[in-house]
Amino acid sequence: MTLVDIVDLSSDDEPDEVEVKAVKLEAEAEMVGRTLQPKRCSRVELVKHQMLKTKSTAQGNEENGSVKSLNPSHNFLDQGQSPAEDTCLSSTISMSPAPICRQFWKAGNYDDGLGSKVALQNGKNYLQVHPMFLHSNATSHKWAFGAIAELLDNAIDEIQNGATFVVVDEISNPRDGNPALLIQDDGGGMDPIAMRGCLSFGFSEKTKSSIGRYGNGFKTSTMRLGADVIVFSRHLDKRVLTQSIGLLSYTFLRKANYDRIVVPMVHYEFNTSTGTLDFLHGKEHFMSNLLMLLQWSPFATEAELLKQFDDIGSQGTKVIVYNLWANDDGIVELDFNTDPKDIIISGDTRKIQTIPAWKSVNEQHIGNRYHYSLRVYLSILYLRIPASFRIILRGEVVEHHNIANDLKFPQFIVYKPQNAGAVEGQIITTIGFLKEAPNVNIHGFNIYHKNRLILPFWQVVSYADSRGRGVVGVLETNFIEPTHNKQDFEKTSLFQKLESRLKEMTWEYWDYHCGLIGYQVKKKHPIQKIPPLLSSKVSATSNHNSSDVNTAKESLIRSGHTLPNTKSRHEQGLQMKRKELGNFEEIQKLKRQAVGVNNLSTNGGLLKNQEATIVLEENEKLHAKCLEYKKEEEELKNKVTRLKSQIEVVDNEYSRLLAELQEIEKIKQEKGV
Repeated sequence: MTLVDIVDLSSDDEPDEVEVKAVKLEAEAEMVGRTLQPKRCSRVELVKHQMLKTKSTAQGNEENGSVKSLNPSHNFLDQGQSPAEDTCLSSTISMSPAPICRQFWKAGNYDDGLGSKVALQNGKNYLQVHPMFLHSNATSHKWAFGAIAELLDNAIDEIQNGATFVVVDEISNPRDGNPALLIQDDGGGMDPIAMRGCLSFGFSEKTKSSIGRYGNGFKTSTMRLGADVIVFSRHLDKRVLTQSIGLLSYTFLRKANYDRIVVPMVHYEFNTSTGTLDFLHGKEHFMSNLLMLLQWSPFATEAELLKQFDDIGSQGTKVIVYNLWANDDGIVELDFNTDPKDIIISGDTRKIQTIPAWKSVNEQHIGNRYHYSLRVYLSILYLRIPASFRIILRGEVVEHHNIANDLKFPQFIVYKPQNAGAVEGQIITTIGFLKEAPNVNIHGFNIYHKNRLILPFWQVVSYADSRGRGVVGVLETNFIEPTHNKQDFEKTSLFQKLESRLKEMTWEYWDYHCGLIGYQVKKKHPIQKIPPLLSSKVSATSNHNSSDVNTAKESLIRSGHTLPNTKSRHEQGLQMKRKELGNFEEIQKLKRQAVGVNNLSTNGGLLKNQEATIVLEENEKLHAKCLEYKKEEEELKNKVTRLKSQIEVVDNEYSRLLAELQEIEKIKQEKGV
């Protein structure tokens, strides 16, 4: 019994059944017999494949598309089934070939009863995957940008294989001129086996450190963005260069009346000894798949298909999503026209209701614009991006944006989640007010998982009377698992504990810091009365001399107490004034005093809360590290500037020497030397 019933018409044949036809390769002589240099590509001059000559052979093309396996452990169809049993690929249920709806949320409407029956072949049941599953599976993505992020995750995972960029752009469909979405990277690419896994369900070779996990993201994301997707991938491994093309087409499956998912693919291998491209898996299977690709893809000839590899280089992957979905108003969901350097979600430009003076700053803030601007969303999508990797959106590099840099009066709070008494890890949350506070009503936590943003500006509290307004946090949580669409987390007990702790952080931070941005402090630091035992000690000490009294007072103040006398209140008033002026050192001193007072033990005296002390120490360490990093950044910038100057000097000297050499050669020619 098979686990997945996806028909790959480019299945493997036995060696004695494979017929290989060469396609001439126009390339430089030195490229034959050695590994291709990175970032270079070969131009292919095609020789037409001899078409099948008899009607019976033509009819057999599709019928001979039985699938064997990706490898011995990955079977697509029951291997006990003979090729003859798998010849009936089209639906046994009548279906009108009318065009499918172009609106995503209505495109899954089939006729009643369609797909409800599973065919019996030779009395055996086997699991089928109906084409409607492509649509229903894609509904896990409620947001188009979430689907695009899935495709970028694959490129980010390819950094370990040498990827240096991912391109997101609009191209024109050659068949009808409609816009299509292009996503291309220069990672390791996919060989034929990996290509089949990519277009199948549940096959994933990702490691634990990778963002992807379930082997389903490519299908859900592409089918959420458009009805059809074609994939081109070139892979170079141990001097073996392969080129694979695969098509996942909802339009094709519906109009061709299939009752299971059929995935046409063609694969080529570069023969270094002959300088040709050999097509794989037999002539009949190859031609059958090629004809379907030419009929249903944006490219009408094999030459056009292979031309798509020209800008891929020695390895990499190109994904083209076409027949893009429209929204409920019948407008293409992805708007490529409003901003030539961005992709906008049509009709989702959000207006914020606030006072006129604050309206612009709220609507233009990143916390609002990421909803509809892909450039803004991609700028915060990853917590860290290697300096060697670029995200290029419509020809312009996306500038990485760290939300933590937008905070003023930041604090670093350590949280150690526990599950069944065991500590799951340590999280450091950066929390503070947005720089635009109090003029913004944006707040919430940006939660990352394995470097990937899952919940942007997640509002854990619904503020009333402005409590929590402008408070934003950033943290990375790898101890809880995201949902399949990577737009939320599984609602486990650990997640619920995290939510409760983030609520506490928001209220605590607001209550003790809202005065810094002009709000009236509603919760003042409580003044702890001196315990009777300590009071008697102070009185007894005062009978001796005033210096001892001062020493005792200083000791009590250092312990976190506030002495109930006029001088102490006066000093406290001065400290509060300094706090309002934003003096960092005084703010830190007041916080230590407040934490010390709140955490005194009434049963035994002046024992401080050790956890609070650890948090304060961690804050100071992290602040010091931030200063060190900024200093190192400045030093690196200065070094780069110096190197650029040196390079410029060398270039000038080179140009001068080259000019002198040319002058000498000119003189020699004139003198006939």
